[in-house]
Amino acid sequence: METLVANLYLGFTVALSFENLTFALLGAFIGTAIGVLPGIGPVATISLLLPITFGMSATTAIIMLAGIYYGAQYGGSTTAILLNLPGEVSSVVTTLEGYKMARKGRAGAALATAALASFFAGTMATILVAASGPLLTQVALSFGPADYFSLMLLGLIISAVLAQGSVIKSIGMVVLGVALGLVGTDVQTGQQRFTFGVPELSDGIGFVAVAMGMFGIAEIVLNLERPESRAVLTHKVGSLFLSREEFRRATPSVLRGTLVGSALGILPGGGAALAAFGSYMMERKISAGRKDFGTGAIEGVAGPEAANNAAAQTSFIPLLTLGIPSNAVMALMVGALIIQGIQPGPRMVEAQPDLFWGLIASMWVGNLMLLVINLPMIGMWVKLLEVPYRFLYPSILIFCSIGVYSLNNNVFDVYLTVLFGLFGYLCAKLKLEPAPLLIGFVLGPMMEEHLRRAMLLSRGDPMVFLQRPISATLLAVGFIALATMLMPNMRKKKEEAMAG
Repeated sequence: METLVANLYLGFTVALSFENLTFALLGAFIGTAIGVLPGIGPVATISLLLPITFGMSATTAIIMLAGIYYGAQYGGSTTAILLNLPGEVSSVVTTLEGYKMARKGRAGAALATAALASFFAGTMATILVAASGPLLTQVALSFGPADYFSLMLLGLIISAVLAQGSVIKSIGMVVLGVALGLVGTDVQTGQQRFTFGVPELSDGIGFVAVAMGMFGIAEIVLNLERPESRAVLTHKVGSLFLSREEFRRATPSVLRGTLVGSALGILPGGGAALAAFGSYMMERKISAGRKDFGTGAIEGVAGPEAANNAAAQTSFIPLLTLGIPSNAVMALMVGALIIQGIQPGPRMVEAQPDLFWGLIASMWVGNLMLLVINLPMIGMWVKLLEVPYRFLYPSILIFCSIGVYSLNNNVFDVYLTVLFGLFGYLCAKLKLEPAPLLIGFVLGPMMEEHLRRAMLLSRGDPMVFLQRPISATLLAVGFIALATMLMPNMRKKKEEAMAG
């Protein structure tokens, strides 16, 4: 306990420094803004901002990017409630009950519920990160190369299984991501592979080019296709205070949402959207006000808003303790750390205590900032929606191009980013999920390294992956998860063939 208190004291010392406090506020503010603006989202924003983190310290960069991520969960709820327009995927659920509450003149109560539920869930989830982080790190230190390979393989399988759309397509994207991650010079032999004689690829494909193209540029092109139609709330926001009855009904939903979000955020492939949907479905079945769902039930706002913020915080647990990204945003965080020369994993707690505990402490600070930023500035966020998207995207593209070029002062990186932007657009049209590709791109080189080490230590015996209990268990879980998702599809195709 004394050690935890000492570590948290170190964390708050780091988080409350002027520089880190400023960038935490900046991250929370940007996160809220992109949460409010539909169609941008934290993945595209963080990928676009990766180049500017090159000039920051690793701690400051991660604190700012983390603020953008959990700030977007707050901001998305504002427009979801007031305009029936979810700024974030995880806020889609909030529109179902939040907008109906606004139409009944309870917009203020819905906004207050969303903000307070988010603050409580974020605080509880941060406590969970602080308590479980060092414990999981100690467990992870007992992992061998074979165990790490199996853990990363499990992460890839679950990210494919939980992705939207076809599992087969998601697995294909994971494999493609791993293949792209292996482009460049082999560290052990010095041989170039998959470069096709292009000298600029000898150092591999840049993470920023892939992330910025697949998520940033592709998202901009997709947004330009969509017509801008935004409803305007005709009712006043009203009082931000909840009645005693609303508070009584919302409290259990917030607690349940926090638990659901904390659990689902840790899972590879999980995240805020999955947690919000899971919480909403649970509230519809077990909450005391389930009969009011569809007409503006406060439980339908409280539960999902708590869940998506809890998930946003706990998704940092596998990243900080194991070096495994649980979703696309965490994959971007890995990229930001690698840009800074830091390899995320179990040794990061000992090697980078300032970063680890500073980030955790900044989450508390950031959640408090978001509570202050969101409620008093509701009018400003709604006004932000009046800016036409056709005025926003040129400046985003210019900033994007300058950022990519500035990393290596090489125009080839800009061409590569555009190429991945076109590929990302094509993937969206073919309903191919880009997140598994990005996770595969990040984990691919790490998996290869641990595979080689494991085979070297076992003198080329592949049975080492089944002989080690941890590795065998992880592989079994991955196989069961994959089989569980594929079996219904196989059965359906068999029935269709027999019917035909």
